[in-house]
Amino acid sequence: QVQLVESGGGLVQAGGSLRLSCAASTRTFSRYSMAWFRQAPGKEREFVAVVDWSSSNIRYADSVKGRFTISRDNAKNTVYLQMNNLNAEDTAVYFCGASSRTWFPTQLFYYDYWGQGTQVTVSA
Repeated sequence: QVQLVESGGGLVQAGGSLRLSCAASTRTFSRYSMAWFRQAPGKEREFVAVVDWSSSNIRYADSVKGRFTISRDNAKNTVYLQMNNLNAEDTAVYFCGASSRTWFPTQLFYYDYWGQGTQVTVSA
């Protein structure tokens, strides 16, 4: 069982930045692909970014490319999401997920564990 705990959300003005963290309670953290998804009110959870176990492979949703950066520190069992130049469309609950699949998936279905989410609100 893997427990994931997100932190770092909050209220920020448009154009501002936030850094999200997700701490995992597992000794096998480096075996998992780690991703961030988000869910806005009334919408389905959508993919944001994923990083494989070695940080050699990273993917982003088109909507966040050039603004968000995903990274991980296997020694700290933590994955991060640096979010810059935020806009109102980024307002959502952000979830981190852990997948045992080796191909760093972007689909919700392939994630085995989820955190409880952290709210990000961007004011215009």
